[in-house]
Amino acid sequence: MTAPAALKIRHATEADLEAINRIYNDEIEHGTATWDLEPWTAERRRAWWAEHSDPLQPVIVAEDGTGVVGFAYLTLMSQKAGWRFTLEDTIYIDERCRGQGVGVALLGALLEGARAIGVRLVVASITSTNEASIRLHQRFGFEVVGTLRNAGYKFGRWMDTTYMQLDLGSSERNR
Repeated sequence: MTAPAALKIRHATEADLEAINRIYNDEIEHGTATWDLEPWTAERRRAWWAEHSDPLQPVIVAEDGTGVVGFAYLTLMSQKAGWRFTLEDTIYIDERCRGQGVGVALLGALLEGARAIGVRLVVASITSTNEASIRLHQRFGFEVVGTLRNAGYKFGRWMDTTYMQLDLGSSERNR
């Protein structure tokens, strides 16, 4: 599971927010990986960034010689304390860089970071027609645990979401 040689994975900085927003807004307008319907403003992205300043909710980016080409992050599944070891992963890749190993590099780094901070369970909620994302997660050992039928509506049609999970196992950090 290797990434393109010129690809660098690193923690995101505030300077990356414009590129993150560009990638995300493109998916809002043209894709179904997100069910947001309106592009995010710079202000909304900065508020999101503030919510992810917690080291337990890291944001990483992939960059090549042209700049940021993808990003990924972890989010708490619930604010309830008992859920603190279960996080959801999210990955977005610039359309021009899909199928080139960027997702593999991002998910690999995200899972490595999750283990380092003591995460027990990583969950993915994936639009069921997003076969590339489902295959990517399966490649890392995620298993399908369920499907919510007709859970979202975008571009004039109802869509399902597939839930996947990866149990990273127990450690001293997640007790």
